[in-house]
Amino acid sequence: MDEQEKKIKEEEAIKQFGYNVYSLDEYNYNLPEELIAQVPSERRDESRLLVLNRKDESLVDKRFSDIYDYLQKGDVLVRNNTKVIPSRLLGRKKETGAHIEALLLRPIPGQKDVYQALCGNAKVIKVGTHLAFGKNDELQAECLEVQEEGLRILKLSYSGNFYEVLDEVGKMPLPPYIHNQEGKNDRYQTVYAKVEGSSAAPTAGFHFSEELNSRLLSKGVEIEEVTLHVGLGTFRPVKENNILDHKMHSEFYNMNQDVADRLNLAKKEGRRIIAVGTTSVRTLETIYHKFNEFKADSGDTSLFIYPGFKYEAVDALITNFHLPKSTLLMLVSAFASREYILKAYEHAIEERYHFFSFGDAMFIQ
Repeated sequence: MDEQEKKIKEEEAIKQFGYNVYSLDEYNYNLPEELIAQVPSERRDESRLLVLNRKDESLVDKRFSDIYDYLQKGDVLVRNNTKVIPSRLLGRKKETGAHIEALLLRPIPGQKDVYQALCGNAKVIKVGTHLAFGKNDELQAECLEVQEEGLRILKLSYSGNFYEVLDEVGKMPLPPYIHNQEGKNDRYQTVYAKVEGSSAAPTAGFHFSEELNSRLLSKGVEIEEVTLHVGLGTFRPVKENNILDHKMHSEFYNMNQDVADRLNLAKKEGRRIIAVGTTSVRTLETIYHKFNEFKADSGDTSLFIYPGFKYEAVDALITNFHLPKSTLLMLVSAFASREYILKAYEHAIEERYHFFSFGDAMFIQ
């Protein structure tokens, strides 16, 4: 898209929305650092919950366990069952001993043990560079390809089971705003995580305990699962002033036919489909926009949702509070209005909610 086309789209957006939806600055807010949660709540479902109603733009302060009162028999909760792997690797360049950090993002389809990785100190990693991780070099890698912005394609080598080796040598990939990066960090995982492959957690799911899930099922709320392995597409920061210039990296998703059939039935019967987290949203909307219904499907999605996007699959959304100028803040601004979302964020700051991965939640209905 050339500059003239962008200018035309910007002028059209201002006429439609009253502001330029493509300007990164429109998705900014000021957050006191002390409100960035460093640890999760003691009990998963005791975090706070801000309830938003898009019809009257009200804001109600609750506890997350109160979500039980807002969900009805026949509602369908769709959650992402991806499991975070300890994909943060600290090692060295074998040729020189230079310290290396690599975050495994996603396997390359059709190539065994070949991964895309985001590397620190990436300038020293060139094609043919050999890397070693673990006390006894249990995991090794060779760089096959140099990509943009610190991305590298690595061929891994190891003995035994890959995930067992990762458990031995890797660390959980906590976001950089979490100060304590040590320890096992078992809470950086949902209670229903099962399909290994994510480089970051679908954090909206953190708030669901086994007990709360059981209560919801007993009430007649249906719970369905999809998979989206969280990678660079979700957490890569937006650097371009015009968000149309932002490149969304693709992430793998999957839905089976049984889930698709039950979701189609819910749509037909007018029951609500409620996404647990933005990754579930992107999976559901990717498939629905592709087929105009739900179908068994898997592949890569680079869907970028921002104001102007027409939601077709999702009726309500459970989500955490997101970073300023992030694609996730744009996604929720497309679900409700940007003004309403920023008003809710301002309220949350005034009421001392906690933000980001280990923080509190919103229910937008």
